[in-house]
Amino acid sequence: MKVGIIVDVEPGIHGGIATALRSLITALGQLEGPETYVLIVENQTQVDWLSPLAANQRFEMRPASSGNPVRDLLRSVKGMANKALGRDGRVGWPQVPVSDGWLESLGLDVLHQPTQGFIYCAIPTVYNPHDLQHLHYPQFFDLSDLTWRETIYRAACRTSHAIIVNSQWIKDDVVAQFAVSPNKVQIIPEAAPTQLLAEVSEEDKAETRAKYVLPERYIFYPNNTWPHKNHLRLFEAMAWLRDEKGVTVPLVSTGARHEPSREALDNRVRELGLENQVQFLGFVSNEELRAIYQMAWAEGIPVASSNVTALPEQVGDAGLLFDPMDPHDMGTVIERLFTDDALCADLIAKGKVRLSDFDFLRTARANRATYRRAAGRRLDAEDAALLAHDWMRYPIRD
Repeated sequence: MKVGIIVDVEPGIHGGIATALRSLITALGQLEGPETYVLIVENQTQVDWLSPLAANQRFEMRPASSGNPVRDLLRSVKGMANKALGRDGRVGWPQVPVSDGWLESLGLDVLHQPTQGFIYCAIPTVYNPHDLQHLHYPQFFDLSDLTWRETIYRAACRTSHAIIVNSQWIKDDVVAQFAVSPNKVQIIPEAAPTQLLAEVSEEDKAETRAKYVLPERYIFYPNNTWPHKNHLRLFEAMAWLRDEKGVTVPLVSTGARHEPSREALDNRVRELGLENQVQFLGFVSNEELRAIYQMAWAEGIPVASSNVTALPEQVGDAGLLFDPMDPHDMGTVIERLFTDDALCADLIAKGKVRLSDFDFLRTARANRATYRRAAGRRLDAEDAALLAHDWMRYPIRD
C-alpha cells in the first residue's frame, strides 16, 4: 500500500503541529510492513528538515505548476476578509481547493492530510483537524483565520474517509460541531516530542544553559506566541506572584514569535517589569530542545496545565490544573510547584507513570491501521485492537 503524506509546514515557522508531524514520520519509518510512504513536499528546506528518511519512505516534490493549495486558499481568504471588512465594497467566500490531478498521478492508495490544510481529491483521505479552538475562542483569531479554519475544517471533516484526533474530548467536539459519524473519528494520542530525540549528556545541557544564559530554575513554556496560547495571563500570574507573594519565577519560552502578537507581548512584559524574568529563545535545535525539556514533565519535572478542553484528559492525575482565565489561580499553582518539594516528588512519580501511557511507535501503528481501513484494506488483529482501544483514557501498561 502506498501512503501519501502532505507536508505543508515549515520548520522554524510552525510549532507543535510540525513537531508532531516530524515525530510521526520518524516513527512510521521504524515500522515493518508492506507500506511505503510518499512525503509530498514543496521545497528543499522541508527535505533537509525530514532527512534522512527510512527505507520505506521517499520524497515527492510538488511541481511549481501544481501550486500550494493551502497557501493559495489562505491568500484567497485574506483577500475575502478585506472585502468583508468593506475595503472594496464586496463580500466573498473562499472555495476549498481541488486537486489538479497531480496528486492522483502518484498512484496513492490513501492520502494523509495531517496539518490542518485540506484539498479535495479522488484519493481516500485521512485528516487531522487537531482542535476546534476557533469555535470556542473566536476572540483570539482574526477574520481571515476564522474563515480559513471554518471553511477547511468543515469540508475536510465531512468528506474525509477518516478523521484522527488526540482525545475523546476533541472527538466529541468534532462530531457535535460538524455532524459527522463518530465511527470515522479515530482517537490516536501522541507521545512527547522528545521521545524520538537522542539522549543529551550533562555536557550538552551545560552548553545549552550557557548559550541561552538559562537560570538554574525556571518554568518552561514551549509554544508559539499565538494569542490563544495565553502568554499575557502567564505574565500577569508571574507579576502577581512577585508582587503579592514575593516569589520571583523565571520563564523560558521556545517557538516562533508571532509578529502580530509580538508588540503586545513585549509591551506587557515592560509594563509588568518582567524584562529580567522572561526569555524568548525562538526555535531551537532538537538537541537543545531535549536539554531544555529537562525542566519539563516528560523529563522528570512536575507539570501544570490549563483545566479546559482536552487537557485534563491528557494530564490525568499527573499534574496540577488551573483556570487559564485567572492569573491568580495560575500563579498559585506555579507557587506550589516552586515551593512544595513533597508535592513535586509525587507529581514527578505520577508523571513518569502517565508518560508510559504514550508511545510514538504505538501512535504510528495506529495511524497505519487507520490508513489501511481508509484504503479498504484488511485489518490484522493488532490493527483492530489499536483502533478499538482508547489508550488516552484506558492506558495499556505492562
